[in-house]
Amino acid sequence: MSAIQLCRTAALGGHVEGCRSCEVVRVAYNSCRNRHCPKCQGAVARDWLEARSGDLLPVPYFHVVFTLPAEIASIAFQNKKVVYNILFRTAAETLRIIAADPKHLGAGIGLIAVLHSWGQTLSYHPHLHCIVPGGGPSPDGTRWIACRPNFFLPVRVLSRLFRRLFLQALRTTFEAGQLQFFGDIAELADPQAFDRLMTSAGREDWVVYAKPPFGGPEQVLAYLSRYTHRVAIANSRLVSIADGKVTFRWRDYRHGRRPRAMTLDAGEFIRRFLLHTVPDGFHRIRHFGFLANGKRAARLMACRALLANQMQTIKSPAKPAMKAASAARPCPCCGRSMVKITVWYHGQAPLGSGFITRTLRRQPMRTPTRRPWGTCRSVLRRAASP
Repeated sequence: MSAIQLCRTAALGGHVEGCRSCEVVRVAYNSCRNRHCPKCQGAVARDWLEARSGDLLPVPYFHVVFTLPAEIASIAFQNKKVVYNILFRTAAETLRIIAADPKHLGAGIGLIAVLHSWGQTLSYHPHLHCIVPGGGPSPDGTRWIACRPNFFLPVRVLSRLFRRLFLQALRTTFEAGQLQFFGDIAELADPQAFDRLMTSAGREDWVVYAKPPFGGPEQVLAYLSRYTHRVAIANSRLVSIADGKVTFRWRDYRHGRRPRAMTLDAGEFIRRFLLHTVPDGFHRIRHFGFLANGKRAARLMACRALLANQMQTIKSPAKPAMKAASAARPCPCCGRSMVKITVWYHGQAPLGSGFITRTLRRQPMRTPTRRPWGTCRSVLRRAASP
């Protein structure tokens, strides 16, 4: 929370940039780069998206979601790292086992899994979004097996296998003493109580559903750009902050996605936001199957060769629709490039406006390097001198 609070403020330092044409001066503050910050994920998402664009195949892509029931979610909240790892592993294993079955597909598949833990009202709702190519290599690796049009795998079969694999893994983890229970679920530390919960959860229907397939690689990229590095709530959803209360927009999916507004006390809003922080070093995006890290490039090359033999042609992988980053940010007044005048750090203050204006009126200067404040001042004076 301290990182988000200080993000893009003078407390984290920044730099001053100006336009030599119209003498517009602008202060740019540093960002916190915390992965839970709503303001700092845009650049990271673009970099990740550009790296993944070359992995797309010219096949339909499907979107499968695995959701944990409420009683299991309460255990997950108090044991995030352990249970999230089980969720990733069992969801990927479920898809790969069912896809490898000749009765359903009979192919080895790959997938990208993204963890989300929030609902529209910031409630704790752990679930996994999986982006899966519609097919895969045959077991002998000689041909590409495509799924049926607009159908990937039966969700009821996926749900039952996912439930069984997850509960087995959770029970094994409990027996190994790797789970902790506090507060309202402290009684689950007793083996008999835990066994009753497992039996009850095994009788429920676990929610696994498949959304309509994407229209093409471009839609996959557009979806990934919105979901991979998303945090619990974006700044665009905030409506107002007044009298110690926060109002934000949300969509009621139970009533036709109707837009609504919710108002919470500031403390409750922050509490709900903090429900969705993940452990340090935990990877929220993971790859499995032929998209797994390691030999991914070689596997994708083999998949493209199989598709080329089958279709006699292969489309080049789609590139993300992103604008190339410009060398310098344009001036908001005249559109010309702005130059960096100076840099300051935590506990320092930028140069006065009078010095900055005089510097801009002189000859073009070199961009100063990130040096201590006194050294930076001397570099500026030398760069601005005739």
